[in-house]
Amino acid sequence: MTLIDWQSTAAHDFPFPSSIPTTQLADELSAMLVSPDPEVRDDHAYTAAARWIREGHLDGALPDLGNTAAARLAHPEIQARTFAPLALRCVLARGQSAPGTVPQPTAERWYAAFAAWYPAERDTRGWDDSLGWLHAVAHGADAAAAFAEALPARRTDLLDLCAHRMTAPHADYRYAQLEDARLARALTRILLGPDLTAPQSTDWLTVVRKALEGGGPGPVPPWAFNTFATLQSLHLHLTRGLVEEGIPAHAPAIAAEVASILRLPYGWLA
Repeated sequence: MTLIDWQSTAAHDFPFPSSIPTTQLADELSAMLVSPDPEVRDDHAYTAAARWIREGHLDGALPDLGNTAAARLAHPEIQARTFAPLALRCVLARGQSAPGTVPQPTAERWYAAFAAWYPAERDTRGWDDSLGWLHAVAHGADAAAAFAEALPARRTDLLDLCAHRMTAPHADYRYAQLEDARLARALTRILLGPDLTAPQSTDWLTVVRKALEGGGPGPVPPWAFNTFATLQSLHLHLTRGLVEEGIPAHAPAIAAEVASILRLPYGWLA
């Protein structure tokens, strides 16, 4: 049994059910975020959680929501793992707008779980006809950008983490649902850190260069395709910038390094 008539709540644009205790509501949302039914998990639970967290209705339950999400990064079911970073993104973003709701040691603990999961996840499908959106790469990218805001000292670690994700050799799925753009957007947001030096802004590309060493003739493996697609998207993001956040301070230097890597497969580039 559920505490809320979710069909009615969705039909009325998710008004907050103030009569329900926050802890009970948070527990129900967390349980729904594991559901294999995309309507329950995505259309109802995630849509409601994202709005109610952003609006501050669940401030008292943020640590519990984050703890549950971090633990689910090791869940046996893929939809549970891939919606966990979305929950973390929401909680971390609210923590930035409401200081004190997410203590830094708690965010660090969540980061450790996230860092262990993100590059290692093997099921990176964007969409499943039964489960709906999974999007491990895109959802993880969104969480990475949120961690960069919550834990600015982790920005260089997060750049390396994203590089290891895009070059993960075990990948057998080629990005088909704009995962490259979501990852490029996250990288751009991380690179917007005001304290990053020029070397710190480009050193992470060493991970990419090392992964591509030894490549030669033959079919392009999925991980290499994903890497080239992400770098192309990143170059565009660095050139155009983000609507609300602008362009990273060291964008020209980063873009030049990215272009030099892209000349490996595209030798005709000027």
